[in-house]
Amino acid sequence: MDAPLPAWTAPLERGDLAPWFVAATPGQPDYHFSSAVGHYVLLGFLPPPGPMRDTALAAFMVHRARFDDDELTAFMVLRDAHSIGIARNQPPGLRWFLDHDSVLSGLYGAVEADGSEHPHWLLLDPMHRVLSAWTIADTDALFDEIARLPDLAHAAGAELYAPVLIAPRVFDTDLCRRLIAAYDAQGGGPSGVMRDIDGRTVGVLDGFKRRRDVIIADEGFRGELMARLRRCLIPEIRKVFQFEATRLERYLVACYDADEGGFFKPHRDNETLGTAHRRFAVSINLNAEDFEGGDLRFPEFGPRTYRPPTGGAVVFCCSLQHEATPVTRGRRYAFLPFLYDEAGQVIRDANQAAIQAAP
Repeated sequence: MDAPLPAWTAPLERGDLAPWFVAATPGQPDYHFSSAVGHYVLLGFLPPPGPMRDTALAAFMVHRARFDDDELTAFMVLRDAHSIGIARNQPPGLRWFLDHDSVLSGLYGAVEADGSEHPHWLLLDPMHRVLSAWTIADTDALFDEIARLPDLAHAAGAELYAPVLIAPRVFDTDLCRRLIAAYDAQGGGPSGVMRDIDGRTVGVLDGFKRRRDVIIADEGFRGELMARLRRCLIPEIRKVFQFEATRLERYLVACYDADEGGFFKPHRDNETLGTAHRRFAVSINLNAEDFEGGDLRFPEFGPRTYRPPTGGAVVFCCSLQHEATPVTRGRRYAFLPFLYDEAGQVIRDANQAAIQAAP
């Protein structure tokens, strides 16, 4: 028989930012909770196996169809070995965090240092700000609130704009055409993503991105590009973000092709050892009139998309989650450097040494 729950006050209040963490899920040892922004999230810190858990899960299943991974998704936290051993994710909308050592439960106040337990529900908005917390028995009140949630476009109660800079006329038309010609002359190679695996940052080809890239190697061309950025973009970044960019990573021309369904799923650009130095990403469209789709979206800030004109740039902090939506017609060509500073170079040097020393 379940023991009565002790008196409990939710450790997180409405408006608090839910702490991010990395935890195991079935089949994935290091799921980054930060990747789950962009929709409403229900976290369920479940009690041990028994009638209380059964009742809570049964109440959830009554409303299971709401959890579609588009508007709403749920993560249930398990701590007992038996449940962890048999847990299987049930997409769309229901996944499990495997909290072997109760670290995650402790982070969220579901387990205290003395072992006392406070199973509860935590409802988060698309930016992972707390909407409400309910004891595990208060499922009726929880789902009454879920039924009243506005659609994602109105989740904040006001229209949201991502904190990005759009700067037109960074490159002129001739420079855009020359970059496209340089890409076409070489033919792009498959573009991977960066992952930390066994202490090393490595490039991986998987289904997370479909794009082809070319690196501009000609030093004269690089100098011309850098001079243009110094004149037409870096002063704007200084004014808007109060950041002095002194270094540039990669002179890369990318192509998202509709024939390949080119896309890049939601991600952040600075979450590995090898990318932690990055501060701002720059996306300069080279032929905005020649393709459909292929826009930037920042899921934490709603469904709005961003599309600079030909030669124009979108500049944003590398810690923002973003995606390139699928190109549905034509080819999108873009110049995609990263900017950082001398403090970032210190981080890059330190992490490169650590990566090289890893087995």
